[in-house]
Amino acid sequence: MNKFLQLLETRQVLLADGATGTNLHNMGLKPGIPTEDLVMDDPGMLLELAKSFVKAGADIILTCTFGGTRLRMKESKYVDRVSEINFRAAGLARQAAAGEEDVLVAGSMGPTGQLMKPYGPLSAEEVYASFKEQASALVKGGVDLLVLETHFAYDEADAAFRAARDVSDLPIVISFSYDRGTRTMMGVKPADMIRHYHEMGATLVGANCGTTLENMEKVAQEYAQAEPGFPLWIKPNAGLPRMEGESTVFNVSPEQMAGFASKYIALGARVVGGCCGSTPAHIAAMAAGVK
Repeated sequence: MNKFLQLLETRQVLLADGATGTNLHNMGLKPGIPTEDLVMDDPGMLLELAKSFVKAGADIILTCTFGGTRLRMKESKYVDRVSEINFRAAGLARQAAAGEEDVLVAGSMGPTGQLMKPYGPLSAEEVYASFKEQASALVKGGVDLLVLETHFAYDEADAAFRAARDVSDLPIVISFSYDRGTRTMMGVKPADMIRHYHEMGATLVGANCGTTLENMEKVAQEYAQAEPGFPLWIKPNAGLPRMEGESTVFNVSPEQMAGFASKYIALGARVVGGCCGSTPAHIAAMAAGVK
């Protein structure tokens, strides 16, 4: 059996890692540089961050490939090495988990950054092909599951889901971002979303980024009411960002994150973690609070 499915059977809750981008910027990544470029330019920085989450108690480490599709990497100097970037990113995450038998690696697949026709320039065929290229490389790199995260529209997320399923039978997690209260920017509702991806065969359905801890609880409630007992993946920001001078600040404490994690678990979350602004300290507090 797949290791992720095994752990879901034997543990009440698994803990995912925290933010990639905001932590890397705090570590010195310059604005405008894609995190995926670090796979080639500074893999040591990626290893350091991933190891810090393992040390904090994370059971699942996501690859640094949120923007790793060819469509999203079009401005990267490594756009012609997309498959290699994703393959190596999976290997780096695996290296960070080395020696920890039950620490898993999840392949992160975020949106392309553009809308599909008729709202934008992208065709269904090129979106599917871009996600298929990414998913294939992540699978070859040895990930334990694929996580389609921060999506907001059915058309693009469906293309990503089909691409992931066509290249592998690994578990698929699909996570939407509800940045309009309990709606996505395209108007998707949690109850409709969970029914849709349950039918498509998702292993977990969830939410990440985009909203407050309180609104994330409402999203989880709508999921739970629509599909009672279906396992959830909940990975909120450490609050909404605000600017202080030239710095972006997230003001939710590790203790607050841990308290809300317990609420999400009570609503059916089997995996909890953190998104933007969440540090290893947030993950350590959640580990102490929920494990």
